[in-house]
Order: sequence, then structure tokens, then C-alpha cells
Amino acid sequence: MEHQKTKRSRLTLYIGIALVLGIGLGFILNKNYVGKENTAIANAELIQNGLHQKMSPYEIPSQKALSGQLTKLKEAAAAQKKAAEKNILADSTSSSAMEAVNRWSDSLKQLNVQLASLTDTGNAAYKSLVKEKELVLLQKNEVVKARDKKLEWFSLMADIFLRLIKMIVAPLVFTTLVVGVAKLGDIKAVGRIGGKTLLWFISASLMSLLLGMILVNFFEPGKAMHLPLPESSVNLGIDKAALTVKDFFYHVFPASFVDAMAKNEILQIVVFAIFFGVAAAALGKVADPVVKALDAVAHIILKVTGYVMNFAPVAVFGAMTAIIAKQGLGILKTYSIFIGEFYFGLAILWTVLILAGGLFIGKRILTLIKRIKEPALIAFSTSSSEAAFPKTMTELERFGCKNKIVSFVLPLGYSFNLDGSMMYMTFASLFIAQSYGIHLDIGTQISMLLILMLTSKGIAGVPRASLVVIAGTLATFNIPEAGLALLLGIDPLLDMGRSATNVVGNSIATAVVSKWEGELTEGA
Repeated sequence: MEHQKTKRSRLTLYIGIALVLGIGLGFILNKNYVGKENTAIANAELIQNGLHQKMSPYEIPSQKALSGQLTKLKEAAAAQKKAAEKNILADSTSSSAMEAVNRWSDSLKQLNVQLASLTDTGNAAYKSLVKEKELVLLQKNEVVKARDKKLEWFSLMADIFLRLIKMIVAPLVFTTLVVGVAKLGDIKAVGRIGGKTLLWFISASLMSLLLGMILVNFFEPGKAMHLPLPESSVNLGIDKAALTVKDFFYHVFPASFVDAMAKNEILQIVVFAIFFGVAAAALGKVADPVVKALDAVAHIILKVTGYVMNFAPVAVFGAMTAIIAKQGLGILKTYSIFIGEFYFGLAILWTVLILAGGLFIGKRILTLIKRIKEPALIAFSTSSSEAAFPKTMTELERFGCKNKIVSFVLPLGYSFNLDGSMMYMTFASLFIAQSYGIHLDIGTQISMLLILMLTSKGIAGVPRASLVVIAGTLATFNIPEAGLALLLGIDPLLDMGRSATNVVGNSIATAVVSKWEGELTEGA
């Protein structure tokens, strides 16, 4: 046991050393190895801002009052056209409805022409500025690709580690969850534990979203940024999150277990594993050989996890070197207000989660935080809570949580209880609204909070999941999605804190549910 404790301490030490070395090397590379590219990118951004300022006078309507009136008429005409289109199938003859559609279409065309006439965007000088801006953007993208090419070996270190982790996660979740559910004995126990788990998850998620909303309204970081906003036509490469109930349930229930395993769809694997485990428990002795085989497979995968975790310091070193070399420490100064306030918010969230956990498991909450410092550090360094999943599972069992509880609660947490990501979603959405000077009343903000509560569930496997959900939410509330460009540069830095917080939140949830079930022991 002492040997294991020393080994764990050494791995944490190595990860910490790798973190510091990565930051140091990244800073050196930022100034030297990719210094030329970073300077070119910074110059491109300055040129883009200058061009934007030169283009603004041409885009301002000569008669603001008339422009406002025409804009309102355009919105009304668009609504009337949409209503007429819905009436096409109202009766057997669609001719009258089609005439209305054509009439409103013509009105929209005329209003667009009138609005265009109030600006000077047809001017040759303006068109020249547009072409220059497009050329600068093209050249900037080429330089970004060249810089990324130079640093790809460092990114590769982290990518290989993450791929190895993803190789483990799906079979680990399936085998441990089936064995855990089978050991629970019946569907009533599954329902009881599942109900307690979801009660904690929903409460923690709402608290995280609400905390983000309160803090962003208190600090108002958007008003202090004073950054030029991108055009609405800018393609950010982020798809909107689907808000339909149909798409949500399609994402929860798998059409194919093999497909869910191949795509690492954790929530779908959990659903299948619960059905499989309940069926195995119902069959009793008949299913014992299968359950024992899966239990053996789970132990093998955990052994593989131990081998993979030895590469964690290398992954941390590569990830930190790449991000600092690309972004530099200068970005911390530019976005210092937003980053500082967000991490202050995460500190408050950690405090609230620890206090809430302490109400149920007492002073042992501090022991739990010490136990999970290594997986939290891995999640922070790699910006992936998924990378910390196997290690978190192992540490929770060593803490004293029963395997059947850990294997049931923890996988669900990775889809339903991403506390850090939750807080970020309200914080970032309202920050973008503030940056545009868009005022949202409390009622609207609460509506946004509830929509985020629903649309954020089950997307843990989606790349840049938080940004995907935020994009869909901004569209719902008519906030320009191009505002996400304000966050793209610092999102990796923010994702580090979010990922570590997700690990802490899920660990506390697992320990609390274990306590509620009377399954929390003193641990190893």
C-alpha cells in the first residue's frame, strides 16, 4: 500500500513538473520558434480592426430614423411572408396564399433596396476595403496553418494520450456498469440509486447555471472588454446545438450499441449497459458466467489504464507547450478581466460543491479532494475531463465508494453533471450579449438558463461541446453568434478550469450518493 501511495504521489509530481516545463518551453517557442508567425497573426488582427473601422462610416445609414422605420417594416413583412407560407395548405386551392407570399416577397426586395440606398456600401472605396479584408483573412489563415504545422509534434503528444484514453473509456464504462447493475440485484435498486443520482445532478446543474448568471450580472465583463465585434457572416466552424426534444432523445437512446461504442457516446452506452445489467440480474445464475467474464474484462482494462496513465506527464507537457506557444502569455493580459472573473467564479463553485458534499460526508470531503487532485490536474492540463475518467474511478474506489455505485454514478455524471461547463455556458452567453450592448431582463435570462439546462445534457462527446450549446442558445435569443469569436482564442484556457471542475463535481456526487446508499466505507 505504501508503494502505491508513493507511486501516485510521484505521478502527481511528474505531472506538475511537466506542467511547469510546458509553460516555460511554450513561452520560449512563442517568442522564437513561432515568433514570426505570431507577429504576422497579431498584425493581421490589427489590420482587420483598422479595416473594420474604415468600413464603419460607409455602413452607417445616412438617415437613421428612416432606416429604423424601414427595418421595422422589413421585420413585419418577413413575419407576414412566413404566415402566408404556412397558409398555403390551409385549403385545397393555394393560389390566394401564393399571391400573398409573392406580394410580401416583393415588399421585402423593395425594402432591402431602400435600406441599401441609405448606406454607401456600393461605393468603390468600400468594395476595395472588403476585398482587402478578405485577402488579409486568407493570409492570416495560411499563417495559422503554418504555425500549427510547426507545433504539431507537441499537439501530437496530447492527442495520442487522449486517443488512448478514449480507447479505454467506452469498454470500461460498459463492463463496470453492467457488473455494478447486476450486483445491485434488481430494477428497484437501479431506480432508487438513479433517482438519488439525478436529484443531485439536477440540483448541482441548476446551482452552477445560476451562479454563472449571478456572477456575470455582477461583474459585467462584456462592458469592460471594448473589443471590435466580427461581422455576423463570419463562419466560426461551430454548429448549433439542436434544441428539439426529438434530437435530444435520439442522442440518449442508441440505434446501435456497436455504433455507440465506436463513437464513444457515453450516455448511449450507459442506457444499453443498464438494460443489459438489469436483464443479467433478472436471469440470476444463468448470467453469472457473463457477469464474471465482464468483471474480469473490467479489471484488465483498469490494468491497461495504469499503463496509459504513465504517459500523462508527456501529454501534459505537449498540451501546455502547444497552447502557450500559440496563444502566448499576452492573451492573459488582453482578456485578464474575463479570465480572472471566470476563474474566481469557478473557485466559488468549488467552495459551494465542497460545502454541499461536506453536509453529507463530513470532514472526509477534504480527504476526497486530496484523493482526486491527480485526475483533476490531468483534466486541467489536457482540457479533457474524459482523460481523467479512469483515474477518477480508481481513486473513488480507494476513497471507499463501492464499485457498483462508482460504475453507475460516474458515467452518468459525464453526461448530466458537468458543473464547470454549466457555469461557463450562462457566463459566456450573457458576456456576449453584454459585449453587443444587448440588455436581457431577468425573465429572459432565466429562460436562457432553463434552455441551457436541457440542451447541455448528453453532449459530453461533442468537440467543443460548450461552444456548440452556446451557439444554439445565442440563436434562440437573437444574439449574434459571431460574438463567439470573442471567446475562441481563450476557450482552451477556460476549458482547463471547466474540465477540472467537472471532475470535482462528479467525484463529490459519487461520494454523496454512496453515503446515501450506506455504501461508503473508510477506504484504502
